[in-house]
Amino acid sequence: MMDFLEEPIPGVGTYDDFNTIDWVREKSRDRDRHREITNKSKESTWALIHSVSDAFSGWLLMLLIGLLSGSLAGLIDISAHWMTDLKEGICTGGIWFNHEHCCWNSQHVTFEDRDKCPEWNSWSQLIISTNEGAFAYIVNYFTYVLWALLFAFLAVSLVKVFAPYACGSGIPEIKTILSGFIIRGYLGKWTLIIKTITLVLAVSSGLSLGKEGPLVHVACCCGNILCHCFNKYRKNEAKRREVLSAAAAAGVSVAFGAPIGGVLFSLEEVSYYFPLKTLWRSFFAALVAAFTLRSINPFGNSRLVLFYVEFHTPWHLFELVPFILLGIFGGLWGALFIRTNIAWCRKRKTTQLGKYPVIEVLVMTAITAILAFPNEYTRMSTSELISELFNDCGLLDSSKLCDYENRFNTSKAGELPDRPAGVGVYSAMWQLALTLILKIVITIFTFGMKIPSGLFIPSMAVGAIAGRLLGVGMEQLAYYHHDWAIFNSWCSQGADCITPGLYAMVGAAACLGGVTRMTVSLVVIMFELTGGLEYIVPLMAAAMTSKWVADALGREGIYDAHIRLNGYPFLEAKEEFAHKTLAMDVMKPRRNDPLLTVLTQDSMTVEDVETIISETTYSGFPVVVSRESQRLVGFVLRRDLIISIENARKKQDGVVSTSVIYFTEHSPPVPPYTPPTLKLRNILDLSPFTVTDLTPMEIVVDIFRKLGLRQCLVTHNGRLLGIITKKDVLKHIAQMANQDPDSILFN
Repeated sequence: MMDFLEEPIPGVGTYDDFNTIDWVREKSRDRDRHREITNKSKESTWALIHSVSDAFSGWLLMLLIGLLSGSLAGLIDISAHWMTDLKEGICTGGIWFNHEHCCWNSQHVTFEDRDKCPEWNSWSQLIISTNEGAFAYIVNYFTYVLWALLFAFLAVSLVKVFAPYACGSGIPEIKTILSGFIIRGYLGKWTLIIKTITLVLAVSSGLSLGKEGPLVHVACCCGNILCHCFNKYRKNEAKRREVLSAAAAAGVSVAFGAPIGGVLFSLEEVSYYFPLKTLWRSFFAALVAAFTLRSINPFGNSRLVLFYVEFHTPWHLFELVPFILLGIFGGLWGALFIRTNIAWCRKRKTTQLGKYPVIEVLVMTAITAILAFPNEYTRMSTSELISELFNDCGLLDSSKLCDYENRFNTSKAGELPDRPAGVGVYSAMWQLALTLILKIVITIFTFGMKIPSGLFIPSMAVGAIAGRLLGVGMEQLAYYHHDWAIFNSWCSQGADCITPGLYAMVGAAACLGGVTRMTVSLVVIMFELTGGLEYIVPLMAAAMTSKWVADALGREGIYDAHIRLNGYPFLEAKEEFAHKTLAMDVMKPRRNDPLLTVLTQDSMTVEDVETIISETTYSGFPVVVSRESQRLVGFVLRRDLIISIENARKKQDGVVSTSVIYFTEHSPPVPPYTPPTLKLRNILDLSPFTVTDLTPMEIVVDIFRKLGLRQCLVTHNGRLLGIITKKDVLKHIAQMANQDPDSILFN
């Protein structure tokens, strides 16, 4: 008899699609590989060089991920900016220029009319040679809607035909993948190509969505594809997930120009397993990605994002009250959004609506474009809107939000004092109130459609509008009633007391926190984004208030809610299990169920094992000494069994259906004229995790969370009683929470 498994078989130790990886086995294999390389490095110079290159490969991979993520983010930013402006007109001086760059290069433009230059022509100027009158307005309106529909149609068609996984934000799925679940193709090259193209189209269509969430997906695709260049990461699923955690940090780094915020986002929100080594590498990947984006300079202003602030006016302690009010608004909006969006997505999944994704996207785009065009604040891109709302009015601002009376009266320090609002400000307030209502309603129906759609920017827009409205209200209150007790101690007449842009910033943080339930990473992202270090306390107050309010109305953030809606097997590490149940209450088989399907260590033939494999769908089988004793020997995976038997039939002479399979160390001599036996001890896991039948479920749940187990065997006095899988644990948690346990099955 030959032990044909002395050489590794291709495919053994890998996983099927929609299966959970065995973290313990993967980490153990990596330790063995590392030990072998270290031992060999003492033998020769070549082995030493191999050992050094193996240690350095992780840093090289991070460098490549950062470079690729930053380059793609720059490409997406520039393309989206140009295509967004294409809906309103074209640059005759160079078709590749967007509106801003077109007028920068113009010789015939004044500072006051810097958005109007002869080189930039609206569609009505090109079609009917005039930009004045009702007919010109109708032509511009019609072309705006037409371009929006064209971009949306291209986006949804490309996703549907080439890469169905390129839709949505991708963060719920990445969280699930990082917890150990396998979704083949989700981080593949087709998904990367289509997501990059369709993200530009979706953002340019004017729908209420952002590119920040999908950029995390794009960066993780880059990480996954580049992993295939390195053996260490290609062959080990646990090591690959460490790389994906770092790639997620690089994604947020280029989305917001916030490298430290990106690392904290990966740690707080996305990653399941985040060792210290991954923290350093995430930091490096985020740094390289931000540096690459800064080198590309997509906005032409040496900034990594479109919206940043330059005001540093101090805030007063009393202002914490309106900041906390904004936090409450953010929490209420977050809870409302999650409930309504999940209800709409469930309706999409369970009715005919889900069968017509192209029609749904086109209808939503048409509604959005028709309602958006008449209002200048809904017509502009959401990033530009946030930029305008964050802005503090200076002497040179021509926006309606800055149309105050006594505009050019400066204080002694050169700052603009609080002033009475002019006609433009009141007009802008009405338009912003309508924009707020439209954004709140439209975003609920947009997020979750079959196109790339992020949630960060629409959530920030809702908060920024609410914050700016409150900020202008506070400013006018302080101006007209500066003698009130709440103002007179710190706000004298003619002073610059209230900064409406700061309120917009705090509101944006509050709403984003209410939807995603981020706290630390959110505050860091916001101050990296805006450069306002002195505003950390207002941002912290708003972020914590919004989280408390939102948690009081519903425990889940939007990403966890979508994970549950899709039935992904994700074991949330933040939730406590507080029920008094035992392992025997959860294990399979239950009382009156058929006996557990097991393999014996030395008495089953190839035919017996193949029959069990064909009649069941289990991912693996316990191996016992005999059916009578039920003493546990180990655990073997279904996939490894199938591959090993197929390989043995091809390569080992004489293996037939009547050949006996041995999982033992030594096998008895084979009598003459009997087929050779098959030794499969090498694929047997000899140290499967076991618990006794009286182990409390809170300990079992903790073991599954902290070790990332796929299954755990239940014994009584050393005899095998049953098995608990990750899905059994998830179903039990759902049952204890009075939810439908069958909703845990992946759909």
